[in-house]
Amino acid sequence: MNFPPDVLAQGIAAFAIVALGFVSLALVYEWIRERGRQRSVRLQLRKLQAMAGGGGDQNSLLRADSALGNPLLAAAFRIPVIASIEGTLREAGMSWSLGTFLLISAGAALASALFVLTVTGFFGAALVAAAAGALIPMVYIRRQRRLRLQAFEEALPDALDLLARAIRAGHPIGSGIKIVADEAEEPVAGEFQRTFDEQRFGLPFEDTMLALSVRVPLIDLRMLVTAILIQREVGGNLAEVLDNLGDVIRQRFVVQRQLRVHTAQGRLSGHVLAALPIAVGSIIYMVNPQYVGLLFEHPFGRLMLLTAVVLQLIGFMWIRRIINIEI
Repeated sequence: MNFPPDVLAQGIAAFAIVALGFVSLALVYEWIRERGRQRSVRLQLRKLQAMAGGGGDQNSLLRADSALGNPLLAAAFRIPVIASIEGTLREAGMSWSLGTFLLISAGAALASALFVLTVTGFFGAALVAAAAGALIPMVYIRRQRRLRLQAFEEALPDALDLLARAIRAGHPIGSGIKIVADEAEEPVAGEFQRTFDEQRFGLPFEDTMLALSVRVPLIDLRMLVTAILIQREVGGNLAEVLDNLGDVIRQRFVVQRQLRVHTAQGRLSGHVLAALPIAVGSIIYMVNPQYVGLLFEHPFGRLMLLTAVVLQLIGFMWIRRIINIEI
């Protein structure tokens, strides 16, 4: 099935217009959100100044809601799925807000649907394209989250060595956290700096450490937080515990690399099986366009194509789940 160049141009134009429009809306939303945050900070400073002068109500000094008072977004935060998306954005270290993510997802879905509908004229394919387009931002932020947590885990053993050396040198645990924040690599340095700042601003030490384990959901970091809190309660050689934890993390990296070698054939099979139908279909289309064109022109052929795409995605994700071994 040959698509006329003008139809492709119209589809690309529709995709670009809708995508750029929603990106513009997201940028405007972020600008309004930033202005609202600045006004909220100024208002809190005025109230704090009034309280210092003897006036004002202490109960009125409240933290502004992340949704800027929007009742729809405030209600959305109470939905488990939306709350998990907000947590993923935070763990990915991204500056996107929930509203920005929803705008970009809606824009990607509508732009993809308009492009496919303009090119093919098939409403079912447009629905599939809309679903796929809506998932693109989620796939992106989950990938950024995975890369950030992986970078944190790889830099954590060196940070543990820094912390252990600081403790052996006689520094308290708070000063050791500051040393890690100054000398470690990102994203470890940024998270430890935030923890140190929270302690400096008067938050309890236990709360700041627990907040660190919540922001970075890694089992190794939770073990570190547990060891530090237990040491503060009952004492013990924390430096030795940190050394042992660093050795355990490095040994697990070795095992993970060995597993990647053993599962390389499975990963290659998954990629080959995912690319084989597309490659074979393209070759047959170049040899005999009329033979393959029936899949795009006949309603039953379109249904078969949609079913094949869905089953192909399920099989690819299944293979990835099988070869993804957690240690």
